[in-house]
Amino acid sequence: MAQLILTIVLFIVGLLLIIKGGDWFVDAATWLAEISGIPKFLIGATVVSMATTLPELLVSIFATAKGSYGIAVGNAVGSVTANTALVFALSLIFAPALVNRKQFGFKGFLLIGSIAALYVLSVIGGGKLYWYFGLILLGILAVFVAENIKSAKAETGASSGPKRRPENKKEIVVNVSKFVLGAAGIVIGADLLCDYGEILAVDYLKVPASIVGVTMIAIGTSLPELVTAITSLVKKQGALTMGNILGANIIDLTLILPVCALVSGGSLEVDAQSMNLDMPMCLICSAIAVIPTVIFGKTKRWQGITLVVFYAAYLFLLIKFFI
Repeated sequence: MAQLILTIVLFIVGLLLIIKGGDWFVDAATWLAEISGIPKFLIGATVVSMATTLPELLVSIFATAKGSYGIAVGNAVGSVTANTALVFALSLIFAPALVNRKQFGFKGFLLIGSIAALYVLSVIGGGKLYWYFGLILLGILAVFVAENIKSAKAETGASSGPKRRPENKKEIVVNVSKFVLGAAGIVIGADLLCDYGEILAVDYLKVPASIVGVTMIAIGTSLPELVTAITSLVKKQGALTMGNILGANIIDLTLILPVCALVSGGSLEVDAQSMNLDMPMCLICSAIAVIPTVIFGKTKRWQGITLVVFYAAYLFLLIKFFI
């Protein structure tokens, strides 16, 4: 009983660290955009995305090192699905907005291409992602980073508006501290949440580990994006939310799994659940989020509702056929 109570307490501590860390991190990222003159969309797609992706990266690497390949792959792919069908859907339902087609479209279709490439490479590898296939995914990541740098340079000198000078050194110290402590809270909190969430699920609730990776751990490591999205919406920083989600999803698919393939000794096992259900559902949800948005030049509330329905159907199929 004492062990169960400790597990629940640490699980809750992780959740609280993520919530407060996300709040501080959005504040710091918004401040960074103001003083640099870089558009918030690009800040979200680069700096914020990298930090909020750290939980997924660390969890998948640790899982791979321990031989839990199902958790590693399920966490990466499942996090993209959760980011899209839950976090992005939240933004679509509560704050439909106009988008920059050029910025959003390039990153959106890069995301769809990343999912398709991951699926095709896994099929070619016969259920394995080899390290040299991972180089293709890393190439997509390089394109993503290069495009962000190019856009940042162009927009900083063009339509991003004047830079705002920090009022004093205290402002700099406060915001840098928020950035560092916020990122640390997100990472440590997600680590606690996932570790003890897995213990609760596997040891106490008897849920199979293959399902844990794509659901509890995937959603747990997506909490930084969820908290970032909620706090961004409250602070009316919707551009930061969309940029963060797209960037985090691309990084999840093109960085985490190639690194895990190296950690595992050159190839990463991709199980039937990932091939037959997780990846196709991830591709469908991403297409629903991206394609209509690019066509209309704005997000629609019906997209968010559709994504939530698809995610509920996905969980039903997981429970019905894989438990």
